[in-house]
Amino acid sequence: QVQLVESGGGLVQAGGSLRLSCAVSGSILSIDAMGWYRQAPGKQRELVATITGGGSTNYGDSVKGRFTISRDNAKNTVYLQMNSLKPEDTAVYYCNANRVKRVGVLGQYTYWGQGTQVTVSS
Repeated sequence: QVQLVESGGGLVQAGGSLRLSCAVSGSILSIDAMGWYRQAPGKQRELVATITGGGSTNYGDSVKGRFTISRDNAKNTVYLQMNSLKPEDTAVYYCNANRVKRVGVLGQYTYWGQGTQVTVSS
């Protein structure tokens, strides 16, 4: 069974910073891309940032220059450093592990975390 354990969400004032972490476990052989998505009330889930195993990154337009994604391949962990937070960043943030290969399991699968709330007050 694959588990994605997210941490680091919370309440912060506008202009502040938070760091999210997501650790993936469950007999993992490799993970292609890892990333963060978010969903605000009444809105669709949107891309925040993704990172490949080789370190190539992609960011949503609204977070470019403010957020930084990184990963530790040895720990199967992805991080999201969020700076200069704005009230419009308020959302549930979901960790994603894409094309995951596991010991003794055929195929590659995508997994999602349970989500962590980020609230930015004005």
